[in-house]
Amino acid sequence: MPSLKKLVGQTAVYGLSSIIGRFLNYLLVPLYTYKITAESGGYGVVTNIYAYTALLLVLLTFGMETTFFYFANRDEVDPKRAFSTSANAVGLVSLVFWLLCMIFGQPIANVMGYDAHPEFIRMMASVVALDAFQAILFSQLRYQNRAIKFATLKLLFIIANIGLNLFIFLVAPELKASQPALMSWYNPDYQVGYIFIINLICTAMVTFGFIPEIKNMRFGIDRQLLKQMLVYTWPLLLFGLIGILNQVADKICYRFIVPGAEGEVQLGIYGACVKIAMIIAIFTQAFRYAYEPFVFGGQKDKNSKDAQAIVMKYFVMFTLLAFLIVALYLDIFRYIIHENYWEGLRAVPIVMMAEIFMGIYFNLSFWYKLNKETWWGAIFSGLGCAALLAVNFIFVPKYGYMACAWGGFVGYGICMVLSYLVGQKRNRINYDLKALFGYFLLAAALYIGSTFIPYGSVAVKLTVNTLLLLVYVAVLLYNERAIVMRVVSGVNRRLGKKTKN
Repeated sequence: MPSLKKLVGQTAVYGLSSIIGRFLNYLLVPLYTYKITAESGGYGVVTNIYAYTALLLVLLTFGMETTFFYFANRDEVDPKRAFSTSANAVGLVSLVFWLLCMIFGQPIANVMGYDAHPEFIRMMASVVALDAFQAILFSQLRYQNRAIKFATLKLLFIIANIGLNLFIFLVAPELKASQPALMSWYNPDYQVGYIFIINLICTAMVTFGFIPEIKNMRFGIDRQLLKQMLVYTWPLLLFGLIGILNQVADKICYRFIVPGAEGEVQLGIYGACVKIAMIIAIFTQAFRYAYEPFVFGGQKDKNSKDAQAIVMKYFVMFTLLAFLIVALYLDIFRYIIHENYWEGLRAVPIVMMAEIFMGIYFNLSFWYKLNKETWWGAIFSGLGCAALLAVNFIFVPKYGYMACAWGGFVGYGICMVLSYLVGQKRNRINYDLKALFGYFLLAAALYIGSTFIPYGSVAVKLTVNTLLLLVYVAVLLYNERAIVMRVVSGVNRRLGKKTKN
């Protein structure tokens, strides 16, 4: 099994790009919510279309990222052949999808309710097609442990995206007023459209960063290997499809359950507030980028199960810490969005806990991936998705977007529990359940307790919540004091060596 030290190091690099990128991306949330009013429903359109793009990205990659890792680590398969076959297969499917959307953009827009803007559909179809192809290229960087280039390209996209959005929403209106001839192309009423245009420009820009990798690709598909890959990947496709539905089904279905302008307004409020909860998704994504090659690369190591159990405990510890930081300081984090959207903040803690469940479920998923029993993932995710959709369709008409938040909580909770119960029978791993449940109960008690304390002011509330957060940190440090002491001892040794030198 590759060393845990290496996992931590690569997670830090991947995490740095994800955290900095997502943090910079957070700048767009106040920008959009301050410039696109909640009443206009414009942010609801953005939320809805991006939900479709996330779903389509899973369809176009059809599990080939994980499949590439699996076959590239097999002794009888040439890693270069595995890469070229997966990249060309995804590229071909993406090209066909893009051509169909270019031809039938208007009919698709009519069905989705955007008949006045078929260009939205064509632009986002182009983005999804490029993203799908790039997903395999990014997977190769992870396989080759080229975390720096991976992070650089991710940050390039974010920085360009931020810069162009700042120009369109802040600078362009001023230039339009002072230099109307120069800015004749700019339409202040086309804000949603510019968001999609910028996304397309930045995605295309990142593609140019992969020119060396594309030049070295072997064009062509190994049909025999592709057949083996498709047998392995089709359950992953179903698993991924249902998994992404767990994340976006509420945002796709909401406009059908609550039709008209009111549905777009409520979806915009919910979509903006959910952005605050994405700090958990940031950590989970960074962890996933490093953890997949870590596990697949060490699948023959006899100590791999012990390492997975340790990683699970620390994943839960730190995601719960992130949960408490956001939940207890929500009076600060709420300023990320305009106050017109604040009514949706009550959904944030529920969505964050659902994201933690999803991260644990990802952690638990490796037993069937390594055993080539990926169809189990499709079963678990299918049951979770069914529960999510049931909660949405039954309760959204009465409780609105709060039902969406609870739907995700229930859906991922079911996936997590089922994967653990079946996994312990099929491929037992001795997780430290006492510690895991203990940290969950402590975090829940601290958060729920904070909601019942009568505060006289925001300052008092933040002070008390800081003390509650310190209680969690103190318990964590005490329980894991052996690890802490080893870290401190290692730092002291390094400092001692530097002093001697």
